[in-house]
Amino acid sequence: MNKVDWAVYRDISINGLWKSNPGLVQLLGLCPLMAVTTNFVNGLGLGIATTVALVASNLAISIVRHLVREEIRIPAFVMIIAANVTLIEMLMKAYFHELYGILGIFIPLIVTNCIVIGRSEAYASKNPPLQAGFDSLMMGIGFTLVLVVLGGMRELVGNGTLFDQAHLMFGEAARGLTLSLGADYKGMLLAALPPGAFIGLGFLVALKNYVDKRKAQTVKTPQAQPIVRITPAGESA
Repeated sequence: MNKVDWAVYRDISINGLWKSNPGLVQLLGLCPLMAVTTNFVNGLGLGIATTVALVASNLAISIVRHLVREEIRIPAFVMIIAANVTLIEMLMKAYFHELYGILGIFIPLIVTNCIVIGRSEAYASKNPPLQAGFDSLMMGIGFTLVLVVLGGMRELVGNGTLFDQAHLMFGEAARGLTLSLGADYKGMLLAALPPGAFIGLGFLVALKNYVDKRKAQTVKTPQAQPIVRITPAGESA
């Protein structure tokens, strides 16, 4: 049995969640990112669906990577992704029908999401299943985090609520999870409109770049060197 190289999985985690985050660095999947993130729950629903499709597809692609001829590689990958997305769409229709109605066309459009296709070609087709599955999981979680943070920001600023419509995912018991800034809060319409999504994402990208810059400056800052006194020969320093 091969020894697990935990350093590889650590690097995959950092890469997916931060260094190469699909939403903040690669800027992939911007169409659903902008359209769906009107609130926290919508972002979470699409993020989970995308992550499940990403993991299932990349696992399958990694398993069959040596069996697929080079000439039909991309069409075969798309067929695998489409089959998984169709299954996810059917499950959402059955168990989360109202949420599926809100997310609408963006569920089947996961088939064409650049994140899913990009990771299948760049990583899953070249690596063993365990690493491919873990890479897709971290990329999916990274994308989901951007969706829920952006959705939460827009919902809070635009409507003055947070976790509204949580019952669409977690059942009627979750209706009490909704937080509100109060009846007097009028909301900001710009946050709920498409320009608000661009502005919010811009703030998140700027924040990440700022954190990276500060971290790089901290690493490059030289430590104080000890002072060396030079004395004439024969005298003690």
